[in-house]
Amino acid sequence: MINSMPDDDAVREALREVEDPEAGMNIVDLGLVYLIEVGDNSVHVEMTMTTAACPMADMITDNAHRAIAAISPSDAAIDVELVWDPPRSPDKMTGIARDHFGW
Repeated sequence: MINSMPDDDAVREALREVEDPEAGMNIVDLGLVYLIEVGDNSVHVEMTMTTAACPMADMITDNAHRAIAAISPSDAAIDVELVWDPPRSPDKMTGIARDHFGW
């Protein structure tokens, strides 16, 4: 049983386990995670998809929710919000992702 809330870095690391199957890379390195806020008993994440027409959006956000829940107390409120502003751009990708895609 997990008794304490994870910090922002732990949430970010958990989200590195969530892959965008179309891109073949995790959502953190792809630059899809915009905001992580950890409260006393809550985690709020704002993220986006590579495109608004992404057919995997529900699956990816569900997987993000599960990854956060796995490192949080069972009574923690977890909110994974899909946002479209600012629009996703490749400049938010990590060097690992840029290398992966040959950019």
